Amino acid sequence: MAAEFDRAEGDVNLGDRRQAWQAAHLDDTTRQWLEEDQRWFLHQSMSTPCLNALTGAEGAWLTDVAGRRILDFHGNSLHQIGYGHPKVVAALRDTLDQLPFSPRRYTNRPAIDLARRLCTAAPIENAKLLFAPGGTAAIGMALKLARLVTGRFKTISMWDSFHGASLDAISIGGEAVFRRGIGPLLPGAEHVPPCDPRNCAFGCAGQCALRCVDYIDYCLKKEGDVAAVIVETVRCTDVQVPPTDYYKRLRQICHRHGALLILDEIPIALGRTGHLFAVERYGIEPDMLVIGKGLGGASMPLAALIARADFDVGQHISLGHYTHEKNPMACAAGLAVLDVIEEEQLLARSQRLGQEMMQRLQQLAISLPAIVEVRGAGLLVGIELGNLGTRDAADLAEAVLYRCLSEGLSFKVGQGNVLVLSPPLNVKEDDLWWAIDLISNALHAECAA
Repeated sequence: MAAEFDRAEGDVNLGDRRQAWQAAHLDDTTRQWLEEDQRWFLHQSMSTPCLNALTGAEGAWLTDVAGRRILDFHGNSLHQIGYGHPKVVAALRDTLDQLPFSPRRYTNRPAIDLARRLCTAAPIENAKLLFAPGGTAAIGMALKLARLVTGRFKTISMWDSFHGASLDAISIGGEAVFRRGIGPLLPGAEHVPPCDPRNCAFGCAGQCALRCVDYIDYCLKKEGDVAAVIVETVRCTDVQVPPTDYYKRLRQICHRHGALLILDEIPIALGRTGHLFAVERYGIEPDMLVIGKGLGGASMPLAALIARADFDVGQHISLGHYTHEKNPMACAAGLAVLDVIEEEQLLARSQRLGQEMMQRLQQLAISLPAIVEVRGAGLLVGIELGNLGTRDAADLAEAVLYRCLSEGLSFKVGQGNVLVLSPPLNVKEDDLWWAIDLISNALHAECAA
């Protein structure tokens, strides 16, 4: 029962296909590493037991113990500028030599500079921020700040959403694999259907009519005292890109009911969607914006809660108070990330290559009825698969994944049946098109099987 349940949520680490792949591809040294890993780490869905073991990461590529290179279109959504970028490495080395740590009661230049650059770049007219050692922690700070600012504690968030794995984050999250069997969660954490036109709970039948937003309006009116609506600007797990009017109407609705609008861009900010912040494509101003993952340059854990400056009302409590709140090394890595995005013009590159990816994959979909939709924003693209005759879409997606892993390409499977492709923004074009050809060949082979 557990393995089948996990497959409905995403990547699987318990299924027969994984064991068969490992039997065919792992050497004795890797098996020994994995046995030790299983011995010392608590097991959990979608993680330990692990698939393989690594010895290197550079650019868009991973290297496993056996010396095989793997093109990484997954990266846990943190490798916007690839692994080991020279500017990030140089920033880390320089900072390590001079200021390896900064205790909480002190500030430091990298932290101040990164805060200034993020606050002035964010689509919030007058902003302040707090850093945290990870996106989950930043979400927790956002929830606490929303309570403090509004005097309310209720929230509205989306089914199928992911905001982190801590107890407060899974309370507002909507993936059952994180919530199931845990027991009481945060009180007042209400959920509504997400924007998902193909599987719309309100019958939109593929073309969003904004009924899901109208339902949020209804819920806010009935509850009367909701502190915040929390949304993934673009849902990363299966690449749902709401229409422009979705956020324009949602912004108006939240303002009318006195609820804050908190946008979670932890996996997608910093150019993934072709904008530094995904909300820029919608032309609205959120009350809070949470970013993370790629901010640490694929090397350091770092996230940020960016909020309206007039929300700076928490001096009497600790919203975060994290040991690594202003880690100078993490902040130096973040500054290098912003420099690389600007200097290498990665926003424009993300838009251009993303459009070409979409065109190629939409052309592929014409010849493969198993592809029900291709959708994307910048270099975040999802290929949704449907059932093929009597064959389940989740089984098909998993089979394609392991075919590609066998050939040296890694990506995520989201919601069980969506192939999620998120290469580094500076991926070499030859590598990108090699990967698309490999996915095409795998899909054709599995659809013919």
